[in-house]
Amino acid sequence: MKPEALPIIAVIGSGTESHSEFSLPLGKWLAQNGFHLINGGGDGVMAETARAFIEVETRKGKVIGVLPAQASCESPQGRNGYQSPPGYPNAFTEIILRTHLPDSGSQGKKVSSRNHIIVLSADIVIALPGGPGTRSEIELALEYKKRLILFSPNREWKEFEKHAETTTTLQAITQKLTQL
Repeated sequence: MKPEALPIIAVIGSGTESHSEFSLPLGKWLAQNGFHLINGGGDGVMAETARAFIEVETRKGKVIGVLPAQASCESPQGRNGYQSPPGYPNAFTEIILRTHLPDSGSQGKKVSSRNHIIVLSADIVIALPGGPGTRSEIELALEYKKRLILFSPNREWKEFEKHAETTTTLQAITQKLTQL
């Protein structure tokens, strides 16, 4: 018997600020409603959403973290000293995907960034408030023609509003996901 394939939702956002008022209820809702959660396995929104997700004991999905490399792995010496950056993975990541890809933040659209894997692996990308790394993931989602929901309570992502679904409430996100 083939196992049930659950949709994979990427939640992207700040790697330094947790935005708990958004991350916690969203992570909990995703877990309660039969999704997998994928993110970059770091701090901030990634950790907070994952924490809420794994606290749901009846969930079917898993938290998948796609980790960067601390440094380039282009040479044998770089590969020999491979490690993830400090703080990766966060304590709430269940399935750890270590990559050889060191770029992130403002360099997140480079082919040497794990952001491509996160976006391409997701059925839907949800963007919470964030910085340059989140912006690069939004741009990748648009370029790869992924379904993208921008959670923009203070119109943080207004320049992308014409190109993606945009909302200012978590309830609107859950309504959009219920329609899958």
